[in-house]
Amino acid sequence: METTLNLKTTLSIKASATEVWNALTHAELVKQYFFGTDLVTNWQVGGPIFFRGEWDGVAYEDKGTVLAFEPERYLCYNYWSSFSQTEDIPENYATIEYILEAVEEGTNITITQTGLKDEEALAHSESNWQMIMGEMRKLVEK
Repeated sequence: METTLNLKTTLSIKASATEVWNALTHAELVKQYFFGTDLVTNWQVGGPIFFRGEWDGVAYEDKGTVLAFEPERYLCYNYWSSFSQTEDIPENYATIEYILEAVEEGTNITITQTGLKDEEALAHSESNWQMIMGEMRKLVEK
């Protein structure tokens, strides 16, 4: 059996859990900090989620299924990227979890990504999450 790696990162944001949750789940906000990506989903558990856009002139459609949706607390979906150079089959999907925790200074958000294939994928994901969450923090702390 193939070994997969997991990534876990936490970020403190000086904003309410409501503001952070809205930034995670409202397409018009996601587009502002997530590389211009169009988020398409109805957030129904078991329903589809799509991330569509263009990167370096190449159109992409990343997709998955909403696995959990607990407003202002917990969000989870699985995810396959068209850039992953892997076949679109269940074992090539990663799972993304967001856990929000209200703290005195605002909100801590912990992101976990499971199913990374190797150290290179782990490093790439970690770099992307730091950039994406940094941009989200700027947006919600305005």
